[in-house]
Amino acid sequence: MSTYNEVRRLAQSLTPDEQMRLIEDLSRSIRQRVTLTPKPKRSILELEGLGKEIWNGIDAQEYVNQERDSWNG
Repeated sequence: MSTYNEVRRLAQSLTPDEQMRLIEDLSRSIRQRVTLTPKPKRSILELEGLGKEIWNGIDAQEYVNQERDSWNG
């Protein structure tokens, strides 16, 4: 049996007051861990150049002209 299922089974055997106390304790513990380890901030600039090989050998103006022509059917 997995640890999660075992803990859940044990938690279900607690009284409603004990379950609420457990939830509060777990929530407090999780908030502290999340606060201590913030997610690293990402920058849109990290995407610069991503996929540029797709455009090798394609004339930008010709591509734009073809796209515009396709709008008119």
